[in-house]
Amino acid sequence: MQREDRIILGGLVASGLIPLVMWPLVPALVASHPALLELLRGSMASIINMGARARVGETSIVLAVLLGIPSLMMFDWVYWWAGRRWGDGVFVWLLGGNTPRAEKRLARLRRLEARFGPWAVALAYLLPVPTVLIYAAVGDGGMRLKTFLVLDVIGTLLWTGLLALAGYAIGRRAVDVADGVAHYSLWATLALAVLAGLWASRRRGPA
Repeated sequence: MQREDRIILGGLVASGLIPLVMWPLVPALVASHPALLELLRGSMASIINMGARARVGETSIVLAVLLGIPSLMMFDWVYWWAGRRWGDGVFVWLLGGNTPRAEKRLARLRRLEARFGPWAVALAYLLPVPTVLIYAAVGDGGMRLKTFLVLDVIGTLLWTGLLALAGYAIGRRAVDVADGVAHYSLWATLALAVLAGLWASRRRGPA
């Protein structure tokens, strides 16, 4: 394995681990620091939450659209590079092995790539296949990194804009739901801490 392969593999692993590590931040930030949550996670819920808060005057719709872009695009180049460097081999790994089902999904991906061409990247969030597969496919197809990044920005802006506008349309109801999640998640965390303390004391037994 060469240096480039190790970088790609590390990026692929990090792209899966970082969202899991940041997941506990959701109840802590969803109501108190929604902008920071969107910046760090860029999840659908965080963008919709910010769009809803823009509707009630707590933030700007522009921020709701833009804040999620860095985290959403953070590892896209890794999947493009994996496709560029590893070719069809990357799909065996991403699709879970060389199986008939994986071959059918790959054939479907090839059809979408042929139909939409480079604009498959800009429409990646709206197409019925995982975005990472599209990024790897265009890398395998020879798309230049500069072209990929430009189209990726367009596609990500389209996605965050749609989600932010959805939140804006919902408005106060979405804000109330997010605040409720933050409130009850706090109490659930405290309850789990108490239970963990009681369980540890019981395991130790009497002094």
